[in-house]
Amino acid sequence: MPTSDLAGSSSFTVAEILMNLGTDPKTGLNPTQLEERLSKYGPNALPEEKKSALSAFVAYFWGPIPWMIEAAALMALIVRDWGDFTIIASLLLFNALLGFWEEHEASNALDALKNSLALRARVLRGGKWEQVDARTLVPGDIVRLYLGDVVPADCKLIQGDYVSIDQSALTGESLPVTKQSGEDAYSGSVVKQGEMIAVITATGTNTFFGRTAKLVASAGSVSHFQRAVMKIGNFLIILALVLVVILVASRLVDMRGHYDRAVLLRLAEIVLILLVASVPVAMPAVLSVTMALGARRLARSKAIVSRLESIEELAGVDVLCSDKTGTLTQNKLTLGEPAPWTGIDAGTLILMASLASRAADNDPIDLAILAGLKDPSALKSYQQEKYVPFDPVNKRTEATVRDASGKVFRVTKGAPQVILSLTKLSGSDLEKANQTVNSLASHGYRTIGVASAQGDGPWVFQGILSLLDPPRPDSKSTIARARAYGVKVKMVTGDNVAIARQIASELDMGTNIQPATELFPGDVTKGQIPLDAAEKIDAADGFAEVFPEHKYAIVKILQENGHIVGMTGDGVNDAPALKQADVGIAVSGATEAARAAAAVILTAPGLSVIIEGIAEARRIFERMTSYVLYRIAMTIAIMVFVVLASIYYHFFPLTAIMLIALALLDDVPIMTIAFDNASVPPQPVKWELDRVLVISSVLGLLGVIQSFGLLYLGDTLHHLDHSQLQTMMFLQLVAGGHLMLFVTRTRGAFWRPPYPSSKLFLAIVLTQIAAVFMCSQGWLVPALPWGIIGFVWAYNLVWMIVQDIVKLGLYRILDPAHSWKKSIFEPLRFSMTSTQKAAR
Repeated sequence: MPTSDLAGSSSFTVAEILMNLGTDPKTGLNPTQLEERLSKYGPNALPEEKKSALSAFVAYFWGPIPWMIEAAALMALIVRDWGDFTIIASLLLFNALLGFWEEHEASNALDALKNSLALRARVLRGGKWEQVDARTLVPGDIVRLYLGDVVPADCKLIQGDYVSIDQSALTGESLPVTKQSGEDAYSGSVVKQGEMIAVITATGTNTFFGRTAKLVASAGSVSHFQRAVMKIGNFLIILALVLVVILVASRLVDMRGHYDRAVLLRLAEIVLILLVASVPVAMPAVLSVTMALGARRLARSKAIVSRLESIEELAGVDVLCSDKTGTLTQNKLTLGEPAPWTGIDAGTLILMASLASRAADNDPIDLAILAGLKDPSALKSYQQEKYVPFDPVNKRTEATVRDASGKVFRVTKGAPQVILSLTKLSGSDLEKANQTVNSLASHGYRTIGVASAQGDGPWVFQGILSLLDPPRPDSKSTIARARAYGVKVKMVTGDNVAIARQIASELDMGTNIQPATELFPGDVTKGQIPLDAAEKIDAADGFAEVFPEHKYAIVKILQENGHIVGMTGDGVNDAPALKQADVGIAVSGATEAARAAAAVILTAPGLSVIIEGIAEARRIFERMTSYVLYRIAMTIAIMVFVVLASIYYHFFPLTAIMLIALALLDDVPIMTIAFDNASVPPQPVKWELDRVLVISSVLGLLGVIQSFGLLYLGDTLHHLDHSQLQTMMFLQLVAGGHLMLFVTRTRGAFWRPPYPSSKLFLAIVLTQIAAVFMCSQGWLVPALPWGIIGFVWAYNLVWMIVQDIVKLGLYRILDPAHSWKKSIFEPLRFSMTSTQKAAR
């Protein structure tokens, strides 16, 4: 791909750069130039290596499990059993199609997430500023860099005072670097302060570091849940191999040294197919597609996960630290009654505040103040010569203004405590100002201090403006819903304690609001955290006067207290807290830097989006848990029964064809588990290995007893021959297995809501009809009379009720409220927790 002659070069002046790129800094590129350069340089992105559909499909015929199926097919071919060969080959093809479909679904869901998180850039084209996908940027584009932006491509700074850029992710520099006009800014770095205009010099693979900023973390990340499931899968594979060795040894002993080649090949074929039918080889794929499709549902709920493992963490959140403005409140500020200082009238106070504002930034405070001007034309007599925008550290804006007579003065507005400090008010004046702020705050008003200075003279206090940001209509009910889900919502705001307490009181959040400046009197960035802070933070209903570094400390302490913490944020300085939190949540309208650090990105305002996201994450977790319970139980039920029955009765209770059909019929409902209805657990959920292993093992052993009972009844009560007993046991495992899925899919009684989704129910019904007709008509298996088929179904329905009663009893016994349970399982849980912390 062609490269820009200016890529990576810092030796050119701004004028030379613009001339060489043929760019007018006042109008930017025109559509013709854009099309030509996009064709020449390509998109501003790294090329992704994607496998073709054919190579992805062929890959499903290569690996340990496909090799086992292929070996079984080869053995059937050697003994010239064309029927077995055809069906085994069909199983191989079906497994490949199933895996390919699941991968395709997961890939589509993840691609949709990546597209929704695409980096955006402000660019000047055809004389107009517009927001575009950063992929469309080309050398010569004029871009504007603001506080919190991720630099979208390598560029040369050409206009503005300065920007402070964090290059730590690229160069390892620990401190932000200040850059001015004529210097280079590199793709992927983050603007921490200031704003400037720049011209793009290199894009995509031609950038200095050869890559663009990536907002979406690796889509293939493996969660703690999946790691644990893969450990269980490995354990079950070992168990299956041990049982197979026992089975083969017993059969060889029965042969008493008379080994027949065809019999040995048939034994090997059955063993291989038994492993394929019972080992949960599809478990990782099913879990991946369940989470990927779940992530798609979350996106429809306006909550986008940046990586799949975020779903597990979101489901486990028990403390949510929520920003007040825009999340709990409407973020629609209106100007209240002004409180001018002595000698200043209300109109002058609002005018001074307006001169310290800029409409182009679309800042809610600025817009509210400008809307409060009785005569907006008054601003035409003044010209802003310099403007310093608000940043979370200084907490104020400042403008240098020239009036109609040519006189230059400065104006500033911001947090009252900051403005009062600037003006050096003291004594009764300071007390009066603070009383005004507290009085307004006690009624839910936000306050803005205003000051002015002549030239470089001292700041003179002008007065206080009040702004009201009322709670969102749904906030109170949403917080009550969060409480019902076992999630404690703690308010986090930069406003003072009085405002925070008023809003918290209206929302029934509690009124224990802790001022962060008192909780952390020292430098929290150096670890100066008081010993009693942990207890106060745990008990607090919210935090006021919060700086970004306080957010990080609050998250850290809550995590040390054993909580799974969600933290909302929107600014570049919120990034450390968002990254530290178990679930960092970038709220709607967050900066690119905050979105990059967050695990969840909201595309709609309000707390209800977060709570709905938590509820959906718990549903996804429930689907995965129910599938794991079912899969482990069925593996035990099939393997243990087949091996023990073969040893005790001296014949295989299932033929190779039956095992293949069992695997095929079992795969159909598995495809629909990701679409099943699931309840929302009333408390935060986490991966409990002890509970899953105990419940699934007990249900699996019940399945073994159930199968032996039916085999005994078929032999002694119905006097069936071996071939019919095999058909009866085939129907038992198909019917009993799918009825067990109804049992494991919910923690409550199987006949209560949430009911199975139409897709899951239809898949199970169709597979049962297929199995019944196979057995009644003698398709691929010896035929059974309808009376025996009815008896098998009645027997399984009775056992389904027994299994459900046992399941309900196990959940009750294993409830965390039982203290004896902790002493039994604590070592296992401790090892799992340690593994998770190490992974984190």
